[in-house]
Order: sequence, then C-alpha cells, then structure tokens
Amino acid sequence: MAKKQQARPSGFVLFDVFYEDGTQTSNRKVPATELGGLDGDEPARTFVEDQDRKIGEMSGSPRAAIKTITRSGKAKAKAKAS
Repeated sequence: MAKKQQARPSGFVLFDVFYEDGTQTSNRKVPATELGGLDGDEPARTFVEDQDRKIGEMSGSPRAAIKTITRSGKAKAKAKAS
C-alpha cells in the first residue's frame, strides 16, 4: 500500500512590510511553499528582500532596509484585542 503524501501548502501568504525610512507596503505576496518549518515566517523576509533588490535594480532606486515584516491582518487583530 502506498504512503499518503503530506499536503503541501499552496497559494500565497500576504505580508505587511515596514521599512527603516518609515514607508510601508501592504499585502506583499510570498508563496506558501517558502514558509514554515523551524524558521516560521523568517523566509518571507528573505523573499521580500530579494524582490526589493530586483525592483531596485530595474528602477535604479534601491529600497530602504526592512525594519519589520508581519502577516497581513495580524497587526489589525492585535489592535482589536487590546
């Protein structure tokens, strides 16, 4: 009998990104397959940094360093709970 394969996450997870210069971007898409494991959401930071680097190279205007990154909706949920 064949082993049942574990379900792999599909789709995207949305993140809000806050930069050191005070700017913010919302709903940045990160593939769900990039997340999880022992690192949790930390791979999302690397993925967004890579996206920002590529965008900066193409536009000639580099993005500021990322200060924090949170899943979209988490900050709103925390604010409502407080």
